[in-house]
Amino acid sequence: MRIAYCVSFSITQYAIRNTPETMNPQLFQDGAAGRPYRVGRGETAYWAFIPNPLPPALDFDIRLIQTLSDADRALGELAGLAGMLPNPDLLVHPFIRREAVLSSRIEGTRADITNLYAYEAGQLHLPGFAPPVPEEDVREVLNYVHAMEYGLERRETLPVSLRFVRELHERLFAGIRGQATPGEFRRTQNWIGRPGCTLNEATYVPPPVPQMQEALAAWESYIHADDDLPPLVRLALIHYQFEAIHPFLDGNGRVGRLLNSILLVDWGLLPYPLLYLSAYFESNRPAYYDALFHVSTRGDWANWLNFYLQGVITQGEDGISRARQLLDLQLHWRATLSQDARTSILMGRLADYLFEWPILTIPRVQQFLDVSYPTAKSYVEKLARAGIVKAGARSAQGKIFYAPAILRIMAGLKTG
Repeated sequence: MRIAYCVSFSITQYAIRNTPETMNPQLFQDGAAGRPYRVGRGETAYWAFIPNPLPPALDFDIRLIQTLSDADRALGELAGLAGMLPNPDLLVHPFIRREAVLSSRIEGTRADITNLYAYEAGQLHLPGFAPPVPEEDVREVLNYVHAMEYGLERRETLPVSLRFVRELHERLFAGIRGQATPGEFRRTQNWIGRPGCTLNEATYVPPPVPQMQEALAAWESYIHADDDLPPLVRLALIHYQFEAIHPFLDGNGRVGRLLNSILLVDWGLLPYPLLYLSAYFESNRPAYYDALFHVSTRGDWANWLNFYLQGVITQGEDGISRARQLLDLQLHWRATLSQDARTSILMGRLADYLFEWPILTIPRVQQFLDVSYPTAKSYVEKLARAGIVKAGARSAQGKIFYAPAILRIMAGLKTG
């Protein structure tokens, strides 16, 4: 008996509503990025898609050349800004969390960045902030953070490879109930379609397991191959190919987006992980899935590359804007605190700490600064008098304090 798995999450439903036909060979035109493949016989037979090995033949027209130039410029400006940071953690920490929230939201989670910070502080919900969400949702977002941090560190000892990808997946689904085989490539056929659909009703069916294994081996080889294509173009090809192969029963989109950010750093395009495409994919879902689908069926690489590169431009500019806002905020706080002659070095450290943890309690400050509770309380009160933090509701760990300016910059959150 063939055991199979249907992926039917919210992203895919756009493609289902807007694609008139299910998976069948008539969808694939001359120049498609792969071939339809007949699996099985009789009533149980179905069609799957086998992507061609990378790289494809590409035509760099004027539009693509201009978009690539603009993307390189945006990425270079972001890299230059990142290279001047005296303390990169002030930006890296909140940027990773923003990415985790948005990448997970594409898959249907409802947690926002405030839910995540609260959860990391030991609170499932903070009264007066975002509405409560299921713990499972926040756990998935936090796992994304852990997977990103792990991948950025792991690349120093293990090349980006199939083993590397499995390790990312394992951390992405650690402790999540109902998720199949964390850290293992699928051993059965999966497909994308409406809930309850069969293989013959699916919108997209990735390669069967034997062909999947061949495609993954070729994908891994391409990552490390000598290639004259521009790095950002290669990243776009790698992202498409991974999604087309769909090697996991679940989490393919999140792993693919993790790899985007990790490879930008691994290839030396950015010194720190400050560019993330999930926000762009999230706000342009229809175009994102149309572009991927039309590569498979039409070989429309030009549209996909332009879309991907426009995402680099948009998110590069967004990253530059948010980074500058955070750096300006840091300078403003330092100037504000320096007006008090009694302000100590520890106060400066605490103000910088808010960029990593914009929601905190006095016991947490006490632990971070290694001071007494009364001293920690006095420091937080000074921040409150300076308008840097505001007091929120009381939690199990005591009164909550938050930095509304940071939350507004990272999430557009209205905090009063």
